[in-house]
Amino acid sequence: MLRSAAEGVTLAVRAQPGAKRTAIVGIYGEGITAQLKVAVQAPPLEGRANEALIAFLAETFGLPKNAIQLVSGELSRSKVFLLRGIALAQATKAVAKSVISSFKA
Repeated sequence: MLRSAAEGVTLAVRAQPGAKRTAIVGIYGEGITAQLKVAVQAPPLEGRANEALIAFLAETFGLPKNAIQLVSGELSRSKVFLLRGIALAQATKAVAKSVISSFKA
């Protein structure tokens, strides 16, 4: 799900557009193919869901929106984002905190 990259960290995401609210809803898959499952309130029209995901990830990881880049999966539910300016350990802590808090809500 999270991998170290030259410019930061890559994050594999499984998007569920058209949800009631944008939130992490769990983990999709297991092992090296695992993805962070994120429900997205925005519809999958004209890139709105991708924009909403970028804004959500920026808030989740404490990064500016321009530090989040969609690397692959523009038209797919399975996406890979590059998170610039964050270390793998820091990203891992942010994901763990977000997943735990999503199950408490």
